[in-house]
Amino acid sequence: MRIAVDAMGGDKAPQEIVKGSVLAAQQVPDAEIILVGDENRIKHELNLIRTTPKNITIRHAPQIVGMDDPATHSIRKKINSSITRSVELLAKGEADALVSAGHTGATVAAATLHLRTLKGVRRPGIAISLPTRYGTCMVIDAGANISCKPLHLYQYGVMASTVSKHLFNIENPKVGLLNIGEEEAKGNELVRETFSLLSNSHLNFVGNIESREIFDDKANVVVCDGFVGNVILKFAEGMAKSIFVTIKTESMSSFWTKFGMFLCKPIFRSLKAKMDFAEYGGVPLLGVNGICIICHGRSDAKAIQNAIKAALKLSKTKVNEHIVSELEKSNTLTAEVA
Repeated sequence: MRIAVDAMGGDKAPQEIVKGSVLAAQQVPDAEIILVGDENRIKHELNLIRTTPKNITIRHAPQIVGMDDPATHSIRKKINSSITRSVELLAKGEADALVSAGHTGATVAAATLHLRTLKGVRRPGIAISLPTRYGTCMVIDAGANISCKPLHLYQYGVMASTVSKHLFNIENPKVGLLNIGEEEAKGNELVRETFSLLSNSHLNFVGNIESREIFDDKANVVVCDGFVGNVILKFAEGMAKSIFVTIKTESMSSFWTKFGMFLCKPIFRSLKAKMDFAEYGGVPLLGVNGICIICHGRSDAKAIQNAIKAALKLSKTKVNEHIVSELEKSNTLTAEVA
């Protein structure tokens, strides 16, 4: 299994990207890790680590897509960027999956352009897994497509449901539609039309759900457009960080609170691990003809290591083949709204 890693993408590139790739290469010796980026800078980081695993190779890509670069412009003008070259390796069959912590918009644009979408898929979507009391809840889309149509949201439900079934072993995933209320008549036109599509599908559709119910056991998959999904993701991340900072600050107010914090340390350590994005590594871009894992821009070595492992797992489950199969079951329904 060959994984192309965008070595220049992310706030901590290439240092943490290279370190994480080395950790993954050591942990999974039968996988080949292809570091894509500035060869000299990558070699410098590998020399600092000293021992380079034999299953790590380098592909030179001199250009870098900055976080401030417009997505489509950067793909057209920076054809030798680490993002574009990583995607091209996947498109040519020289890699089985890719991992990038770089510019999300550029990664989505490059993947859509070079890989194309899976048969029947209209728009790709980013699926994030939010930790809940009952496991995880997959929310799609988290930023790939902010101008959605009902068919796009419907297909997001199909794709995320398929991933939940084959990756998380949920037999019949519950699919919910994010709305401002539970009633069928609520929401804008996009949500109401999507409700109708999901209601008449073969999915286990449980109706509208409100954002506060994402962390309950009402749905395993929550469907929304990319604008709303991205807001939810960043709000949840900020809320979790704020809670932990507040707990830490309050626990230092007296001897007894410090002592109580000490006793609860194993619980908080477990909770922090559950809420830490580095534990999950990255999230899949569903709908493109290849395995693409998108990581947080602040990813460290641990996050990259776990993202590579996630890419390997998705590749082995042949999730894209299952997505195409599930979409074919809904051909009649989608043909009516195409």
